[in-house]
Amino acid sequence: MIRQIPLEELRARVAGQKIPISVHSGKVNPGDVFVLLPPALPTGQNAPDREEHGAGFLTEALRANPSALVCPPSFLPLLEGPAASAAACDLVLSEDTRKDLGILARALHGAGGLKIAGVTGTNGKTTTTYMLEKIFQAKGCKTGVIGTISRRWPGYEEEASLTTPGCLELHSLLARMREAGADYAFMEVSSHAIDQQRVAGIDFFAALLTNITQDHLDYHPDMEHYFQTKAALFQAPEQGGLPLADKACVINADDPYGQRLLKTLPDALGFGLGVRGGRPEDRTLRGRVLSMGRDGLRLSMRFAGQSWELASPLTGTFSAMNLLGAQALGLALGLKPEDFAALSGFAGAPGRLERVPNRAGLNIFVDYAHTPDALSKALGALRAAGFARVVTVFGCGGNRDRSKRPLMGAAVAELSDVAVLTSDNPRDEDPLAIMNDVLPGLAKCPRVISEPDRRAALALAVKLLNREDALLAAGKGHESYQLIRGVKHPFQDQTVLRELAQ
Repeated sequence: MIRQIPLEELRARVAGQKIPISVHSGKVNPGDVFVLLPPALPTGQNAPDREEHGAGFLTEALRANPSALVCPPSFLPLLEGPAASAAACDLVLSEDTRKDLGILARALHGAGGLKIAGVTGTNGKTTTTYMLEKIFQAKGCKTGVIGTISRRWPGYEEEASLTTPGCLELHSLLARMREAGADYAFMEVSSHAIDQQRVAGIDFFAALLTNITQDHLDYHPDMEHYFQTKAALFQAPEQGGLPLADKACVINADDPYGQRLLKTLPDALGFGLGVRGGRPEDRTLRGRVLSMGRDGLRLSMRFAGQSWELASPLTGTFSAMNLLGAQALGLALGLKPEDFAALSGFAGAPGRLERVPNRAGLNIFVDYAHTPDALSKALGALRAAGFARVVTVFGCGGNRDRSKRPLMGAAVAELSDVAVLTSDNPRDEDPLAIMNDVLPGLAKCPRVISEPDRRAALALAVKLLNREDALLAAGKGHESYQLIRGVKHPFQDQTVLRELAQ
């Protein structure tokens, strides 16, 4: 017999008895709680009939004798029919199973006492979380990081498969982090994760927006939807946002979308290089680049009547903005200017304008840039550093937003002397077809070389270099593979470039 109960009753039972939760019908064990989730599809894409899609999963889960089910009310007729006549479990009818999964996951795992800061934006998320880690570790805090490259905390590290993990896994990771003694967690929050409620049930105590530029329009119908999805990280639940009680909000005041968001959040702290009036001095971190070159940059800051400077081995205006963002969040959390001296020794995150040492003594850099804006910023940093020529090796990912491909080509054409167009992760697409989508944007580039084999393309670029030039291998950053026709082939730009630059 199936008995209906309220969510709160099930939540209390999960919290007290630590009952396992499953969202995979084929992995349910006797006594588990099974939560039926809707399919995760790009916004606007037609979903299969919900009842038809979920009926088989629900029936399969029932065979495993779970202790409770969570599903939409529309499935009630199925649960009253012959397929469920022999079942003996409790039932929670939910209008939003993804949201309720977060409530139950929190009850099961719980990471009480862990202060979680979410960093969102198109570019700079990884570097900013690494900077925050550096600052707070220097203060003697134990920290954890969850993001594009890895998940790590004291005594543990593993490679990441998604920028933001699924809801159940995420709550488990945060609980393990807290058990290991971490005080703070700095987490990248992708727009997919917000839209799919992977962060449901998490109480962030701080949120930071790095910037918003074109990306993921294969998932979001337009830039406005992309922006509003990101904005949910900063809004209260009654505004359609996430449960961020007493959160510290930090927002890029130089970014047009950031400016829009700041107008709705008068208590947020803004940061930027071009901030002009209109905001209180104690709610704005203003920065100025004093110098920038091959050896790094020097930055001055002003906030609430205080002034200080910072020398960094990083270069590029985007690096200055990342430095400002990390400091702004630190200020919002009560840190002092002297605490940011820890950033003077921060050399960058893996694959983020990472210099590749080599026997030939060539200036070779690898960057994760895979959007027009990120390419422009990385190339702009090399231009500002004063290299004689800039050679760029890049491609575009397959099965992703096609509209940005010529825009990426245009960004490379504007700031490169030579563009070597190649493959990134073609996935299920023909690499040559992807490259053809890019070529119109390269029309104004002084020299274009097309070579679909990425290793061969890197070899061609290295042969072109002189000691005064710079090579940027863009798109893959920290990745150690190339994804072709569903197969991950071992491939890392840094390793290949070191072999080539002998």
